[in-house]
Amino acid sequence: MGATLVTGGTGFIGSHLARALADRGDDLRLLLRRSSKTGHLDDLEFERRTGDVTDRRAVRRAMEGVDRVFHVAGRTSLRDRDREAVFDVNVKGSRMVFEEALAAGVERVVFTSSVAAIGPAKSGGTATEAQEFRAGRLGITYINSKHEAEVEALRTAAKGLPVVIVNPTFVLGPDDPKGTSMTLVRRFLQRRIPIYVDGALNIVDVRDVAKGHVLADEKGEVAERYILGGRNFTLDRLFADLSRISGVAAPELRLPGGPAAQGARLAALARLSLPVSTDEVKSASQWWTYRNTKAKRELGFRPRPHEETLEDAVRWQMDDLGHDLGNGGWGPQRVLLGAAARAGQAAERLIGR
Repeated sequence: MGATLVTGGTGFIGSHLARALADRGDDLRLLLRRSSKTGHLDDLEFERRTGDVTDRRAVRRAMEGVDRVFHVAGRTSLRDRDREAVFDVNVKGSRMVFEEALAAGVERVVFTSSVAAIGPAKSGGTATEAQEFRAGRLGITYINSKHEAEVEALRTAAKGLPVVIVNPTFVLGPDDPKGTSMTLVRRFLQRRIPIYVDGALNIVDVRDVAKGHVLADEKGEVAERYILGGRNFTLDRLFADLSRISGVAAPELRLPGGPAAQGARLAALARLSLPVSTDEVKSASQWWTYRNTKAKRELGFRPRPHEETLEDAVRWQMDDLGHDLGNGGWGPQRVLLGAAARAGQAAERLIGR
């Protein structure tokens, strides 16, 4: 039996997946950059191959003697400065992984996409895997890059690559080695979300996402995609639950998405240093809400109760932060962003006339 190659194995999903594959008994091989820190994986046995998914020769060497590939590596940033890198890793890197996996004749590829590639649901609704992609109009680089990566996966599948696509929703839980996936919870606990918008999202536990990858490998149909999701929340409800669990007060000021995005743009033009970008505000105002019916029916996917996920996520993040819980932070910026958002709202009303 050949090795199982995991890209992005030191990240949030990747490290939990590596543990799930080790528990299954797989002979693990991780493709890692030279700078990757692996201390949190010290208790696992794996072969390290050095390289980046955007380096074709490194990817080709990593595929030698491999039966199965879990392509998890990707960039999730919504920051303007990262746009080129996001497309480079998510699209170019994925294309190389798929093409080299096809050339190597691997038995199975599981590709970690995102519900971003499906796009948000209509306000108040839920989406499934069958929804047509219409999110390109938002102009958000990360969303478009994940859609393009899926196009690459399906293009290579048409040439014979046995690839299955999984689409995790918003992933939370314990043990986030890089701290990026738990940014929302961390900002909440540090009281650095002074304003929020009328959006919604689906929360899923990282441990369940890891199991979902294994199920997709074992039961998924080639060229099909599966939403790995849990509970749908409005931001109102999510912040209320986080507040109840942590004892930290929920944000007080809520704005419609359009004015809030305009406020972020005005604040950026005024050279204010804000902890959110225009794309983050724009994305937060969407309804990222989904149904996981297909994954339950075809894979046997069974996410745990959302209370367990939120409680474990908050507990882990509070332990990681220690005493650095903050006291509301960036007060002047809160006032200015609120004023800018209200100015944007007034401008929208004038344009509407």
